[in-house]
Amino acid sequence: MERYLSVGPGTPLTKVVIPLVHLLAMYAPFCFSWDAVGLWFVLYILTGLGITLSYHRNLCHKSFKLPKWLEYMFSYLGVQALQGDPIGWVSTHRHHHKYTDSLKDPHSPNDGFWFSHMGWIYDTKNADERRNRKPSNVGDLESQAFYMFIQKTYILHPILLGAFLYSLGGFPYIVWGMGVRIVWGFHVTFLVNSACHIWGSQAWNTSDLSRNNWMVALVTFGEGWHNNHHAFEYSARHGLEWWQLDTAWCTIWVLHKLGLATSVKLPTDAHKAKMAFNHNNNEINGGGTTSSIMSAFPAAIPPPPPLRPLLK
Repeated sequence: MERYLSVGPGTPLTKVVIPLVHLLAMYAPFCFSWDAVGLWFVLYILTGLGITLSYHRNLCHKSFKLPKWLEYMFSYLGVQALQGDPIGWVSTHRHHHKYTDSLKDPHSPNDGFWFSHMGWIYDTKNADERRNRKPSNVGDLESQAFYMFIQKTYILHPILLGAFLYSLGGFPYIVWGMGVRIVWGFHVTFLVNSACHIWGSQAWNTSDLSRNNWMVALVTFGEGWHNNHHAFEYSARHGLEWWQLDTAWCTIWVLHKLGLATSVKLPTDAHKAKMAFNHNNNEINGGGTTSSIMSAFPAAIPPPPPLRPLLK
């Protein structure tokens, strides 16, 4: 029964849910209202941070610590993105980092753009192999009753949100607050897996295909600085340069200043030196290098003061 309540790579429900939410989103032009669009935007921000700040940086990579009540709150926002429960999402992503761009990578770009973007989600055989592999790579989450409860009851939570939105604003709130938001969240997240392993620039010698892509970064709260992330996967900050917008990092920084985010991890100068190319940054696929991008900024704009000393 648990498997049939699960949304994740290769599960039966996923193969039904993904087409249905895309179909629902297609009603958007016929259900337009500014309050529905506002609802989409607010929920996109909240659930997007649930994915990038909670699922990815906090749970996958342990880039910082939060009080348990706040950790669970942010992860529950991620639950509403309909990208899977925390245990399944984190497990898949840890496999990705362990086998980046190899045959064992769950969404390897070597199998083509569309496979790395969405096709891998339908790959039942490989998904089942990852789930059944022992020892589990998510024992830290499986030991917590909250995450096990979410895994066992996953699909019920977005359904409850949908029912609540319907009670507030009827069908337009379902279309924009669920359909449009979820589909938008799917594809901007999937672009990190696909576009950010094909197009962009490489600032660090990661020996993989990861790229920094500023356009993806804009819509994913900073996740598009993907080469930075693969170079320093433990880092809470992905936009390492002052001009690399990383709104998830800004949120973490505010939480730290409030005393809520602790043990915040950032790359050291020694690690940066180790990961740097031995020459000026390479230009990949016309994406531009750090130096070439910086040349487009006026010299009169000074960088902000460094944040790293504040986190010691």
